[in-house]
Amino acid sequence: MSSIALEIPDEIRGLCDGLEKFIKAEVISRHETNHDLLSNGRKTYDENGRYVEEVIELIREVRMASSKAGYFNMCVPEELGGSGLGMLAYYVAWEHAYRTAGPHNWLAMYAISHWALGPSRLLERVTPEARSEILDGMVEGRTSMCFGMSEPGAGSDAAAMTTRAKQDGNGWRISGRKIWTTNSPIADYCVVFAQTDPEAAALRKGGISAFLVPTNSPGFEIESIIRMHGSVGGNEAQLVFEDVRVEPYQLVGELNQGFKTAVFGVSMGRIYNSARALGLARWSVDLALDYSTQRQAFGKPISEYQGVTFPLAESAMELHASHLMGLNVAQLLDRGEPAIKELSMTKAYAVEVGARAIDRAIQVHGAMGFTNEVGLFEAYNVVRVVNVADGTNEILRRTIVHRLLGGDRDL
Repeated sequence: MSSIALEIPDEIRGLCDGLEKFIKAEVISRHETNHDLLSNGRKTYDENGRYVEEVIELIREVRMASSKAGYFNMCVPEELGGSGLGMLAYYVAWEHAYRTAGPHNWLAMYAISHWALGPSRLLERVTPEARSEILDGMVEGRTSMCFGMSEPGAGSDAAAMTTRAKQDGNGWRISGRKIWTTNSPIADYCVVFAQTDPEAAALRKGGISAFLVPTNSPGFEIESIIRMHGSVGGNEAQLVFEDVRVEPYQLVGELNQGFKTAVFGVSMGRIYNSARALGLARWSVDLALDYSTQRQAFGKPISEYQGVTFPLAESAMELHASHLMGLNVAQLLDRGEPAIKELSMTKAYAVEVGARAIDRAIQVHGAMGFTNEVGLFEAYNVVRVVNVADGTNEILRRTIVHRLLGGDRDL
């Protein structure tokens, strides 16, 4: 029985059914076979905090297996070698993937091409020469990329970036720093944002461009791995660019109009994080409901105590609303509407109620909720992070109010 009246196309439902089988066969099985390697940080990461080669190879295997099975590129445009499914498929598939895999089987995040890590509509904006150089490898899952926009002094206020690309003959030389660049320690390419017209950038009238840079370029350096939540390693990094030479063919989109590329990417990120938060929250509530029927206290299952189950009912209501918001905004985007207000609402709401649902699931489990083997703390950490990623909840509220005051009052 479904609680959603929207008729999700059979093609998308079929892909999700197949994706679930793929995750069980290719992702969960790898976690079971390589349990210690993938769950023990001392073995997952090397002394510098980077993934060890065995982990990098497993990630590549999942990408390539998914590409071969037809799931990795399901939402990549047809002209780039994908199936051309839109945002609705992107949202539904990611939510299903995270609800199926949970936080422990984290290789699932490589089963679908993430907009900032692999092929997506973002690559429609690269030049034909750059596309011919990188496309085959990314579509096959052999190579990957990262998205270099945030800087130590320019997070939510991305227009304040100081990385510059100075004209050098018919090309440019990039110098500056980036931070929170996901996947950069293992990526083959980086989409780097830099000032190309400082005066226009200072006035916030363009002046920022995007460039596709191979990570083995002279002057490209991973300065340090960013460790979070007490982990011994991570896949986020601080990057340094010292006179990195880029040629005209490496320009992404129009010169001085890089924010168009950035905004497009961040919009896909907000859809992704809404789906990720919902999927992990639904996984957590499922876990808590099952546990509440098994755990006994004072002679009966704790599911019979309203103090235990009413918070789960509250989360069920919130997650249902979040799901409807996500389905709605994905369809608006597929119709070509910007849906700026609606996307901001969807992402802010999803990550907030998602974190709250996981916290309630932890509470139902009592002390067990904090243990490594249950995985709820890991789910909470992930969703807590996305309350900041791709637009903080405060920035999203600012956008919503700006749109409302500007006359966009449809609710």
